[in-house]
Amino acid sequence: MFESEFLTPTQEGKARYQKLVSEAAQIVCQPLPEAPCSGKSATALADLISTDFLPDAGGTSEQIAATLRTVVSNSVAVNHPHTAAHLHCPPLLAALAAEVVINTLNQSMDSFDQAPIATVVEQKMIRWLCAQAGLPATSDGTFTTGGSQSNYMALLLARDTFLQKHWNWSAQKSGLPPEARRLRIFCSEVAHFTVEKAASQLGLGSDAIVRVAVDHCFRMSPAALQESLQTSQAAGLLPLAIVATAGTTDFGSVDPMPKLASLAQAAGAWLHVDAAYGGALLFSAQHRDKLNGIEAADSLGIDFHKLFWQPIPCSAFLLRDSRHFDSIKLNADYLNPEAHKDEGIPNLVTTSLLTTRRFDALKLWISFQTLGRTKLGAMIDGTVELARHSARVIRDTPQLELLCEPQLSTVVFRYVPSHAAFDSDQINTALRQRLFDRGLAVIGHTRVHNRQALKFTCMNPTVTENEMEELIRLVMNQGMTIESGADRRA
Repeated sequence: MFESEFLTPTQEGKARYQKLVSEAAQIVCQPLPEAPCSGKSATALADLISTDFLPDAGGTSEQIAATLRTVVSNSVAVNHPHTAAHLHCPPLLAALAAEVVINTLNQSMDSFDQAPIATVVEQKMIRWLCAQAGLPATSDGTFTTGGSQSNYMALLLARDTFLQKHWNWSAQKSGLPPEARRLRIFCSEVAHFTVEKAASQLGLGSDAIVRVAVDHCFRMSPAALQESLQTSQAAGLLPLAIVATAGTTDFGSVDPMPKLASLAQAAGAWLHVDAAYGGALLFSAQHRDKLNGIEAADSLGIDFHKLFWQPIPCSAFLLRDSRHFDSIKLNADYLNPEAHKDEGIPNLVTTSLLTTRRFDALKLWISFQTLGRTKLGAMIDGTVELARHSARVIRDTPQLELLCEPQLSTVVFRYVPSHAAFDSDQINTALRQRLFDRGLAVIGHTRVHNRQALKFTCMNPTVTENEMEELIRLVMNQGMTIESGADRRA
């Protein structure tokens, strides 16, 4: 009775699966939105969604298709040239094809008997990635859901390693000792907010975070870090970790890792590199040297759902010394009994914070095999050059102000009102929202030196320089419209 609802060895099961996949592909491809977003408000979108999520009887194929089309037409079109707000990429076709296989096989990456060849693929992929980053043979890692999880894992293992080394203390068994309130984590003023979030979740508290001054390119200042370390140590505080950023969210800035590594070593602190964004430069022909020093990291995180164009999620956490995973290892008799280690059976749950996990390594592998190193590098370099071109145009546009030279593929700028009487922050805020509400563009926003700013995040290597110039003109014209008061007359 239910066989047709699953992919089964029968011809009927296979035929139904092929039909459903084909229909889904047609729904995605045929009515792709021509605008970057629908512009509908949350209230308007809620009105489109029926709350009868589980009707007594299933709907017809036409009804299901209509529901899917509603979702497609009211989603952000990540492939549109006017979508340039976040580190939110259009996915590669090869990765989408691999996703079909991943979802169909439905392997669970926690134990070998749930994912035999998938386990081996992930292990080999992780070790290859470690080698690409220059980490030694002792290294290991795991796939994660993103930079947030990778940063959390880094600080968790840094904390546990420090407690064990200095106080012979296991947080896994005994929680945090009173002395843990003295631990400090150093990161730049513009490091990702998840560093602070991780410290809070790890019982160290946000007070454990020491934000360090940056230079004019928003890179952590080694001199300021050294001063912060000295000040903290003089106050009886203990340097637990230094978090270097390779590609800040707003500016794409890469901290000077060789100098930070030297300071970390001298202070006896764990060095974590948040390379969620900039890790792609490992495969860049033109910009690989920006990551010099990454090989000194105790841990690092890379997101492949950014400048590797993978469907969300796809990220990795890499660890210099695999023995540090011991602090999170737990054995369950039904899943990863201790005897499996002696028998040479790999169960990846021992290196992950998660139990059930997807086989995300497959889509990355298939994408690499499809593109090749040369083409991947050219795509990465192309997005960097697109940002640089956009910055040159903005610099030459009187109505716009470039706030920082692009370090990677982001461009931060402001619309400059023609009269000083206008509230510049208010206009820049209204400008971005107007573009979104009218479905004209999805661009980013942030604050720089306490001023409201706009941001392009160039994530699409198929976008042309002419299309970016068109987007810049659109921003400028909409700003002028707001400034002229046309909205109030409408």
